Amino acid sequence: MNKLNTLDWIAYILLIVGGLNWALVGFFNFDLVATILGDMSVLSRIVYILVGLSAIYILMNLTKISKK
Repeated sequence: MNKLNTLDWIAYILLIVGGLNWALVGFFNFDLVATILGDMSVLSRIVYILVGLSAIYILMNLTKISKK
């Protein structure tokens, strides 16, 4: 059984952050990332981009990760 590499862990963490943020938006209309980093600031846009790239990474490597 192979262990998750660092990039896998980062992708999972970013997906959790993104998922929790969307849950807050859906339930309470509260965007935590925008509140902490600023509404559509450069930093918040970077976080949103990284979350999206993490989702793509996990989708592309789903079979590899599921074998672990």
